[in-house]
Amino acid sequence: MTDVWELVRREREALVADLAGLSDEQWESPSLCGGWTVHDVAAHLVDNARTTRLGIVAAMVRARFDFDRQNDAGVAREKGATPTETLDRLRAVVGRRTTPPAPLDSRLVEEVVHGEDVRRPLGVRRDYPTETVQRALAHQLRTSVGMGGGKQRAAGLRLVATDADWSHGEGAEVSGPLVSLLMAVSGRAEALDDLTGPGLSRLEGALTS
Repeated sequence: MTDVWELVRREREALVADLAGLSDEQWESPSLCGGWTVHDVAAHLVDNARTTRLGIVAAMVRARFDFDRQNDAGVAREKGATPTETLDRLRAVVGRRTTPPAPLDSRLVEEVVHGEDVRRPLGVRRDYPTETVQRALAHQLRTSVGMGGGKQRAAGLRLVATDADWSHGEGAEVSGPLVSLLMAVSGRAEALDDLTGPGLSRLEGALTS
């Protein structure tokens, strides 16, 4: 398999390139992350890239072990006064290889899912490398929802990619593009429009329950 950090670097570079062409108005567009703009998500990715194993512990203590509060504090810390400033900060962390105490493939989840969180509302399309999305999706399917994954959402379903030789699980089928399957099991209901199959209503219920 390709080194995970090389895949992460490529995703960061691609997002920097896509964000570089946005207007200030587009930077303030709502993302798929509830309550966050495109600008906020970019700042979160800067904070995420700078996170270390010890640093996340200190940040969680400051946030009184509230994950959402810790994320919001990171956005506030890394969000520049202008989109250009935030983009420069994102560009500066493209090659960083620090991580919280989590499986390395979770770094792919962060880059792909948050990349789609900003691209989809803006109508920007990326053709992701199959290996990157497969590894991110595999991580989500073995990780509980409580830990940021999507294992329970996919329970009792057979997921089938229509753009790659990939399937997972047993049960009522849900099929569609690999990245849309990733987004759906990661809790993004907007991706359901890309999916079909007899198991779709069950997956939708898992996202809304």
